[in-house]
Amino acid sequence: MIGFLVTRWQRINASYWFYPAVLSVAAFLLSLATVYLDRIGWADWLDGIKWIEPARPQGASNMLTVIAGSMIGVASTVFSITIAAVSYASGTYGPRVLTNFMEDRGNQFSLATFIATFVFAITTLRTVREADEQALSALDAASGAAGFVPQFSLLVAYVLMGFSIAVLVYFLHHIPASIRINSVLQGIGERLLKDIRSNFPNDATGKLQPEAPQGRAVVADRTGYIQHINFQRLDRIAQKVGGHIKLGVRAGDFVHPDMRLIYWDADDDLDDLRDDEVADCFTLGGQRTPVQDIHFLMDELVEIGLRALSPGINDPFTAITALHWLGAATSELAKRDLIRVIGGKDDTGSERLILRNDDFAHFVGRGFGTMRSGVASSPAASLVALEVIADTASTMNDETREKVLRQEGERLILQVREALAGPDLDLVEARYAKFTKATAI
Repeated sequence: MIGFLVTRWQRINASYWFYPAVLSVAAFLLSLATVYLDRIGWADWLDGIKWIEPARPQGASNMLTVIAGSMIGVASTVFSITIAAVSYASGTYGPRVLTNFMEDRGNQFSLATFIATFVFAITTLRTVREADEQALSALDAASGAAGFVPQFSLLVAYVLMGFSIAVLVYFLHHIPASIRINSVLQGIGERLLKDIRSNFPNDATGKLQPEAPQGRAVVADRTGYIQHINFQRLDRIAQKVGGHIKLGVRAGDFVHPDMRLIYWDADDDLDDLRDDEVADCFTLGGQRTPVQDIHFLMDELVEIGLRALSPGINDPFTAITALHWLGAATSELAKRDLIRVIGGKDDTGSERLILRNDDFAHFVGRGFGTMRSGVASSPAASLVALEVIADTASTMNDETREKVLRQEGERLILQVREALAGPDLDLVEARYAKFTKATAI
């Protein structure tokens, strides 16, 4: 259930309907409240403010009609611009980047503000009554006043209109700024660094991955990407049966029936019901999400870099920016203990829940290794890649991890020698000679 709620919230978080719906309901309730205050005479103090001219029924109707019509028109335009920007980003930077734009709070609240203002104006408009119209409510009839103009509600509508104009100016600045490639890469890179620090809070200790326990496997019975794993529930199951659980998959992996989810050993006999309980700890879906999948953000950087280096785009400077953020993420990983511990220990001091942890070489290969073929075809990107790898190596004091980076540099130069020739190759060879000296142990 927890995994389902987490993934459901992730989908809501990346939608354009949730915040407009919430603010529309809030605007509807606000309109009812302000109109009620007007009807009971609470807003009569506005008559004492000389610089606020009271509105007449016809003027109030015209004003609310203009606000409602303009706001729904602006909302339609904003939605069209947003969809165009999202389509451009998805086609240019890759489909995985679509999630970042769908989660953009600026776009969501801009659309929500205009729709909420429309709802407030149209709800208030229905209460305006001309002098020759019959009063329908007991409060209006008791007041004996000719017609009804919700003066306080009109003031609130005017304030909402002014706020909407300010939001429109912000939106017109925010959309072009948000699709700038440097802004996109910065957002992905900063989120990746944040996730690395939260997933691996401890400093590197040099410990090795613990041995996987022997035992029976629990297999998947569905197909899809693992979007969320309920680690706490798995730990409670292991504690209840007096055994150990070793995960065979991580968040972001694609599974299908009969693929092994976990291995476990236990003191008692485990029935199919217990297997079903374990399987329920894994939430599957049709696409990957960045909730627990740290590889998702790294893959986004790699995808943008490779697209930039493709012959059709040929933008090495975008790839260079992606390499810089990959270098920062790799440097952060190099300082951290990559063995995550979630849950408790048994009586012998062994961990009940052993995650599928990845070593430093895995992350280097996932980042620099995956980009290597594209980087090798670009002299500018190759020069920067060797520099970034050398700079990353200079920030660590672990010889094993330094060796991984040195090997990555060696693999890159081998591929460069096959892709480049002439002066371009000479430049990269000279940079590699500096790289070798900088990473020598």
